[in-house]
Amino acid sequence: MPEQRDEHLELIRRDGAFDVVVVGGGINGIGVYRELALQGLRVLLVERNDFCSGCSAAPSRMIHGGLRYLENGEFDLVRESLRERDALLANAPHMVRPLATTIPIASIFSGLLNGAAGFLGLTSKPASRGALPIKIGLMLYDWTTRRRRVLPRHQFRGARETLRLWPELSPRLRFSATYYDAWISYPERLGLELVLDTKRLAPGSVALNYAQLSRSGEAFEIADGASGERLSVEARAIVNATGAWIDEAQASLFDRVADPQETLVSGTKGSHLILDCPALHEALGGHMIFFENSDGRVCIVFPYLGKVLAGSTDIRVDAPDRVRCEPEERDYILDALRLAFPRIALAEEDVVFSYSGIRPLPRSDHAFTGRISRSHFIRRLDGSVPQFCMVGGKWTTFRAFAEQTADAVMAELRHERMRETLDLPIGGGAGFPQRPEELRHELVREFGIGGERAAHLVDAYGTRAREVLHFCIGRDDDTPLDTAGPITAAEIVFVAKHELVVGLADVLLRRTPLAIKGEISRALIERVAKVLAVESGWDEGRTGSEIEAFTTDLANYHGVSRKMLDQRTHDRSLTCA
Repeated sequence: MPEQRDEHLELIRRDGAFDVVVVGGGINGIGVYRELALQGLRVLLVERNDFCSGCSAAPSRMIHGGLRYLENGEFDLVRESLRERDALLANAPHMVRPLATTIPIASIFSGLLNGAAGFLGLTSKPASRGALPIKIGLMLYDWTTRRRRVLPRHQFRGARETLRLWPELSPRLRFSATYYDAWISYPERLGLELVLDTKRLAPGSVALNYAQLSRSGEAFEIADGASGERLSVEARAIVNATGAWIDEAQASLFDRVADPQETLVSGTKGSHLILDCPALHEALGGHMIFFENSDGRVCIVFPYLGKVLAGSTDIRVDAPDRVRCEPEERDYILDALRLAFPRIALAEEDVVFSYSGIRPLPRSDHAFTGRISRSHFIRRLDGSVPQFCMVGGKWTTFRAFAEQTADAVMAELRHERMRETLDLPIGGGAGFPQRPEELRHELVREFGIGGERAAHLVDAYGTRAREVLHFCIGRDDDTPLDTAGPITAAEIVFVAKHELVVGLADVLLRRTPLAIKGEISRALIERVAKVLAVESGWDEGRTGSEIEAFTTDLANYHGVSRKMLDQRTHDRSLTCA
């Protein structure tokens, strides 16, 4: 068992009494764990899989104010989202960065009544948005941040100027509008950094992945998935942050039968594609294109880690489960891109990775899923140990939602707030320079590494890059794993020792970008598995099962077949020859 994990279990063995137990290690659960622990409470976070491995691993990777929420009349949500977007730009600048977003517009007045009709509940499906309603929405967007503006105001263009800048867009457009939001490079890593920060600042609190909380009578028990050990714990309050599984979790923790008429969550499925299409990447010009498909749903496409991210679908689901991007969803997204960029040839073969997740939205009867609120609320359930259910929420507003939940819990426990977190730096965002290239140049000078490796480390770890290099430099295994990139075996060892790794998928899917960038091959999987086997003490059987499980997972849930992995290994061997 990794030393770091055993230390965390030992804290529970010595003292199983906690003020609060948070169930669910997605971004909302991690956020409230950090929020409560930093107020001086002893908190236990329990996640049955890896941190940020469910819905929190499947966002559109946008950090945004929610321009289209204005149509639903959710002005408070937009205001809150814009404040939290700006806070993340300041607190996590190594992972959250400005993103110019351009809207192609084909009409002038269409959709003018969308906002009023949506606000009054008179229609479910919006009409196509024209220049005038978009202009009004962007003016409201700018007005909301007028006192603390950190990003440029929006601007409008005519068709001629738009097609000069983006010649591959549909020639049917009449205008375009550009405004600014933000994107996040590694949401799973940002969640992990919040966990690591909390451990440093509140060492008495504990976060466990691959563990489950159960209840029998008045007692709670933790089952450690890595070792099989079972430990008794006590709590004065429970926070249910299980997202799409919130109804099932609240029923099991309180020994209740779930009532379908009283469900809190109405999930929708969102799927995304990662494409290796240089022509599309170039056509974007560094912008996100935020456009409507023929059915009125909003789609997005933007440059992402050297590839192109496109999405998304929005399909209602009846019950929570692990989901994948189905062929018809892939085709829907590709057809939408062809509508926006009619002269760029796009094929199924351009898709190098896909992912899908369930958005845990508040229960709603809206026929058009785009009308379901992206807001959040807290539901308190009575009991000998009160339970606070976190319903809804999105990546951008996780801190605000966590703050509100923490305040409700602290009111229950009669505990005063000790510190605010709106301006608290996150992980490698602490001390991050305004110009990232400055840090890259410093690493090159200090450690004698190449520019490509320095850029990778700054991108992935921010100011924590020095910690990684102090560990790696001088080790015999500090050599690249593969010709595809600068990640070394020593870096994998660092991640295994310091970033709460349990299995192979944790490293390849969530601690590094190897899988999502389409760089993963069969040979690379085997190399990383061997490094982890030495570090974690796996025998041949465990190593083989980790490789098989991950390979199957890629094929079943990420659209990366065994044939694709073998082909990538073959192609790399030709490159090295």
